Amino acid sequence: MLSLLSFLFKVIVVSLSGVMAPGPVTAAAIAKGQRQRFAGALIAVGHGIIEFPLMVLIILGMDKLLKSLTTQIIIGLAGGAFLLFMAVQMLRNSRKTDYTPETSYKAGPVLTGFLLSAGNPYFLLWWASVGLALATEATQMGIWAFALFAVVHWLCDLVWLELLSWTSFKGSALLGPQTQRIILLVCSLALLCFGLYFISRALAHLLA
Repeated sequence: MLSLLSFLFKVIVVSLSGVMAPGPVTAAAIAKGQRQRFAGALIAVGHGIIEFPLMVLIILGMDKLLKSLTTQIIIGLAGGAFLLFMAVQMLRNSRKTDYTPETSYKAGPVLTGFLLSAGNPYFLLWWASVGLALATEATQMGIWAFALFAVVHWLCDLVWLELLSWTSFKGSALLGPQTQRIILLVCSLALLCFGLYFISRALAHLLA
């Protein structure tokens, strides 16, 4: 029992170190949080839709596929293109003179969470390396330990993303439309940078 609790504590620390690092999902939670109080939780649901099956698949050996150069190139190009599309949509809306929170990127938070996770090569590589090590350790303790590991890891995503969207929602409600435009602009620029970075890395691998 003590070893399981110790392991779960390690899962929380390692998970939060990854979850709290700035990334596309972080930017989306802040942007969506302007108009949806529970956007972070819904993004976490979309994130979990791809993450829970992925945990099982890497235990079955999919980590080798995720580490392959071809997979990294495909995911980098596709994920980068989606991030650029999302960033352009946000940039357009942030410049509208008749801006309201409802004019921001139209995809729902669940779909956004799913697509940003599926198209993020570093999310997949994290699971093929750090995540795989944790999942393997969990399976050695039994199926229930693996189930607890999966839930605890996802709860870290849920709590952090919901905290971000709640903060964004409260800040937007208090500070008005101009501040909402600024938040949307910053998030869109962040997504633009991530998208260009993913694509440039994929092209570098392709040309190497």
